[in-house]
Amino acid sequence: MRAARITTPGEPPSVASVPPPEPAPGEVLVEVRAAPITPLDLLCATGTSYFGRPATPYTPGVQGVGVLDGQPVWFPTSAGMKPGDGSMAGLAVARADEVVALPAGADPVAIGALGLSAVAAYLALTWRGELAAGEQVIVLGAGGVVGQAAVQLARIAGARRVVAAARSAPAQARAAKAGADAVVALDTDDVGALAARFAEVLDGEADLVLDPLFGPAAAAAARMLRAGGRLVNLGSSASETCPIESSTLRGKSLRLLGYTNAELTTERRNDAIVRIAAETVAGRLAAAHETVPLAEAATAWRRQASGEASGRIVLAP
Repeated sequence: MRAARITTPGEPPSVASVPPPEPAPGEVLVEVRAAPITPLDLLCATGTSYFGRPATPYTPGVQGVGVLDGQPVWFPTSAGMKPGDGSMAGLAVARADEVVALPAGADPVAIGALGLSAVAAYLALTWRGELAAGEQVIVLGAGGVVGQAAVQLARIAGARRVVAAARSAPAQARAAKAGADAVVALDTDDVGALAARFAEVLDGEADLVLDPLFGPAAAAAARMLRAGGRLVNLGSSASETCPIESSTLRGKSLRLLGYTNAELTTERRNDAIVRIAAETVAGRLAAAHETVPLAEAATAWRRQASGEASGRIVLAP
């Protein structure tokens, strides 16, 4: 079969012919239909992540959508984090208890584009963030897949107003298309200036901030929270540190919460995938994406890593 193969950490994969994988006890063999190139894939393949240098050569792809016994399914892998191969191939091995059956009519590419990013958005909002109907939400980094999903999922959950924020013009356009009531440009690191922009478009104080960025944007959004408001951080794509003032935290008794998919039980993650799939099939949830043939994996990998892609790239074996 054909598969994308990382042979040198830090270099894009090449496509090669490899023997089909053989499932071990407790595993199943999935016919892959869609394999997204995610930030985690890119990180693991650098060889400099907290998972350490991956054993090479290996097939990347920490998640995928495929067919098992005629049933459309979503599945995760530990490719790049542990020895073994992932989803960017014609066939992939997955643990049987981690495979999630998808509803009839599910578009494998659309589900693949959302995947674990949408899981993070959904659970950061509803589980960690305890979003309630009628609340006002700020979504930072709203041009990425997590942010696009968060804007839509907040609306589905009954948020009365969703204010998005993104850095580049294309990202701001994606946030607007996702259905944000207003979009704030994050083109400065001036916390005061950003806070003023949020104040202009918010309807009073915010209840919840979803933050995959950290840095100045998170500090500015925190100023907009009501007393007892919540900020859920699930990433640091802007900065590993954040200049939130102690007076902001103490003066409003704010709750700063962390979120990671890594702490989820298999059951909670699988339930979230089922919810994500249902909303996607219903036409209420989508993320900007491109479909690229597996044969063009190297070029697609470079474009995703450089930010040149118009959305999440999904490889179709």
